[in-house]
Amino acid sequence: MSIGNSPEDERPFPDVSEEARTSIGRTLRQARIAAGLTVENVSSATRVRIAIVHAIEADNFAPCGGDVYARGHIRTLARAVRLDPAPLLAQFDAEHGGRPAPTPAAPLFEAERIRPERRGPNWTAAMVAAIVAVIGFVGFTLVKGGDSGNDAKAQVAEGATPTTSKAASPTPKKDKSAGQKVDPSDSAIAAAPQDKVTVRVSAADGRSWISAKDHNGRMLFDGLLDKGESKTFQDNTKINLILGDAGAIQLYVNGKKIEDDFQPGAVERLTYTKGDPEVG
Repeated sequence: MSIGNSPEDERPFPDVSEEARTSIGRTLRQARIAAGLTVENVSSATRVRIAIVHAIEADNFAPCGGDVYARGHIRTLARAVRLDPAPLLAQFDAEHGGRPAPTPAAPLFEAERIRPERRGPNWTAAMVAAIVAVIGFVGFTLVKGGDSGNDAKAQVAEGATPTTSKAASPTPKKDKSAGQKVDPSDSAIAAAPQDKVTVRVSAADGRSWISAKDHNGRMLFDGLLDKGESKTFQDNTKINLILGDAGAIQLYVNGKKIEDDFQPGAVERLTYTKGDPEVG
């Protein structure tokens, strides 16, 4: 008679915790199907491209362009299929190296900014353009003897091509405001030239990282906007934007307010051209 446990008794119990867990992509796909939605429906409602929706449902987050954007897409898709995004985000953090202690949104986006040594040449170009614009506006003001120099300065987009012939256009707006109320945000760009595209980005509801390029792909701005801050960009053909937290942003394009219902934390890639506001 043998004493002790048999070899079979010493075998470890199988760990089925990982096998039992449903993946993020499968959870989102099952919720979409249960809601009676197609991938095209979800893409149209969230502005997340169809290819990215398919990739996320297959647990492939590489097309998102980084963990920050992947978390934003997961949050947006979860809300579209009526799921609580918090458990999915926690699962994503656990599967991708964890996440530091909760911090405000601003430091999270700050980590994504291009470092000073990389954006130095872009800032130099922006400063040169700004100096040229200031000199042009001051000269124009001295010739006209008016007091519109300070207002005209506010219209100059960083990296935009300045034209003194359009600089004095805000002056008629001052005359108009004597008899009626004018929204400051609208009046600031209402005189946008018809032969250019003018985009004003305002951080109305919080801080947000933004990136803006002209039609040649030249960087006009890359950084954070604090709550209440605004930037205006102008180009002859088009302006390309990336909004890190689109829900905090209010857009004005060619003098008109954009009424899109951007979701908090959503990443948006937008293109605007001359004429009526239209997402490219």
